[in-house]
Amino acid sequence: MREFARHIFFVPLALCGTLVGARAQSARLPAGTVPIETVTASYVRTPIADTPASVTVITAAQLRRRGVTTLAQALEAVPGLNVVQSGGPGAQTSVFIDGTNSEDVLVLRDGVPVNDPSVANGAFNFGNSGIGDIARIVVVRGPMSSLYGSGAIGGVINLISKRGHGAPHVDYDLAGGFPGQGEGSVTLSGRSGRFDYAITGSLIEQAGFDATARRLAVYAAHRDPFRYKLGAVNFGYTPVAGTRISLIVRARQTGSQYPDLGYPIFDDPYENSFDSNVFFRFGVKSHLFDNRLITELDIAHIQDDRRYLTLLDPADPNQFAGDSGYRGDRTVIQWNNVIRLPDFGPMTDPTLVAGIETTHDTAVENYNASFGGYPYLQSLAASQSTTAGHFGAQATIARRLSVQGAVRADSVSGYGTVVTERGGLVLAVPAIDTRLKASAGSGFLAPSLYDLHGIDSYGYHGNPNLHPEHSVGYRFGFETVLPAFGMPEAVTLRMSYFHQDISNLFEYTSLPDGTSTEENVARARIHGIEAGIGFAPASWLSGQIDYTRTIARDAATGTALLRRPENAGSLTLSIRPIPALSIEPAIRYVGRFSDFLYANSGYPITSGNPSGVGLAQPGTIVNLAVNYRISRALTLFAIGRNLTNSAFEPVNGLQIPGQNFLFGLRGTIGG
Repeated sequence: MREFARHIFFVPLALCGTLVGARAQSARLPAGTVPIETVTASYVRTPIADTPASVTVITAAQLRRRGVTTLAQALEAVPGLNVVQSGGPGAQTSVFIDGTNSEDVLVLRDGVPVNDPSVANGAFNFGNSGIGDIARIVVVRGPMSSLYGSGAIGGVINLISKRGHGAPHVDYDLAGGFPGQGEGSVTLSGRSGRFDYAITGSLIEQAGFDATARRLAVYAAHRDPFRYKLGAVNFGYTPVAGTRISLIVRARQTGSQYPDLGYPIFDDPYENSFDSNVFFRFGVKSHLFDNRLITELDIAHIQDDRRYLTLLDPADPNQFAGDSGYRGDRTVIQWNNVIRLPDFGPMTDPTLVAGIETTHDTAVENYNASFGGYPYLQSLAASQSTTAGHFGAQATIARRLSVQGAVRADSVSGYGTVVTERGGLVLAVPAIDTRLKASAGSGFLAPSLYDLHGIDSYGYHGNPNLHPEHSVGYRFGFETVLPAFGMPEAVTLRMSYFHQDISNLFEYTSLPDGTSTEENVARARIHGIEAGIGFAPASWLSGQIDYTRTIARDAATGTALLRRPENAGSLTLSIRPIPALSIEPAIRYVGRFSDFLYANSGYPITSGNPSGVGLAQPGTIVNLAVNYRISRALTLFAIGRNLTNSAFEPVNGLQIPGQNFLFGLRGTIGG
């Protein structure tokens, strides 16, 4: 703990240092700032405009208007994110934030880390989640391990559950479309006396598309179906004013099919995946002493069960068959406290944050398969515990300079303590409606249980001596509001530069004795620019243009990291020709990126290029949602996805779903 004590000076120094030269001059938010607050970026409810981190908040209302039905779709247009889906819904879907690895993205559900410990690299699969019970999604880009620990090198994505408010009412969405799809979601929510509740049921069924790229000779037009079922409850009880006892229980099941990305790719109709997840969280949160102290205790358990079943197809040149099972269990106990101090001199809203957390992970894997008649086995049965403490502080100085600092120590069974820090500031320049932002921090990724203890039948063995991956990163930029079109706040500009150095990266290594393992040998250097323009030239028209340029390289060789497009962008519009009608087009562009390339024959391209790596083709995807509100109880909508029938391959050899349409109705009854 002496190391933790040494690092903790980072927080008060970050605060005190900013006092020098600060002028007691009042400032206002930029005229165009949307008054949205976030807790995820600092544990303290703070306006996004005063948050040094790069934050995106997506509400359930926005998702409905845009025609979004899955979590992967919800994240597609978020700047700095690259969503890589290996086929249609249900397929393995990875998210890369600011060019970091997919396992460097920590996913939270109501503040609880939910990455499956039985996944070999610890990455979250975004392909299995709907959004029926989600009230909002918060994306924080940049290293956040000082708040959330392992896995937050690239950033965090917090999925916040719906909660009951007001008189009892029912929100519903029902839709059907072609080819062969239907879905529905119903939420009963409200408040009665001291009780509040939100009960959600969702179902999605799709006949699907063939995820095998149409250009390949092995394409056989086999549909890859998807089925998703969700039941979720969020109960709350307020025994006294300011204290809420909550219980969240969520159960999800998915089933899907996918092609064989082998040698060669085979359009296999017999590869099936089944995935179930149960999430439980019990919490008590109290606002005490006139909100001077907010204390919250949460106990959570997450269970993931996965099965992959492949029946032998005589036509498969790989002769692949398998039946494999995985189970991951995570238990988390969190105690977080927010202490609001009195104003002092030029310092207003000084706030301290302190908390402790303990996590216990267990993973079991039994992988049983055969390739060309040769058996291949993997197995794992291991557990790991982590105990952590964190401390943070933030304040506003001279009513124009917001500062934040945080430090966290994680003690992980097997390799000791890891300390991470983060600091940032926001300077308001009211004369030009601008905010200048800067932040810096460190992050780490603990080895997965498979990295440490996994074995296979071909000589692989985990390395219990692995050290965590470590990163240091920073970001700086500005946000400003400009007059245009005769309106004082018609345009919002945002731009930032980000940089990260990651060391001790895990890499598969062959050993002299013929066996293999993971070792800390690789390094990465990532930098880029994120820019956005929001515009509202008229009351009936608004939009957003986002662009991200990412340079992600192996620090030793200079080669590009896989599936990180150097250029990516999106355009979203909201057109309201009459109050009842909204038209929401969205265009997404993904530039060229490095990947393992497959020829049209279905075989990897290795001639003159033994690694098989090259530049994959870019893609443009066009979506459209139209909503017509008849009354509060009834809105008609139509959704068209991939209107141009793009055959873009986010993973080379596997294409996105083809052109599809969904028609339905939604509304609110009661309340």
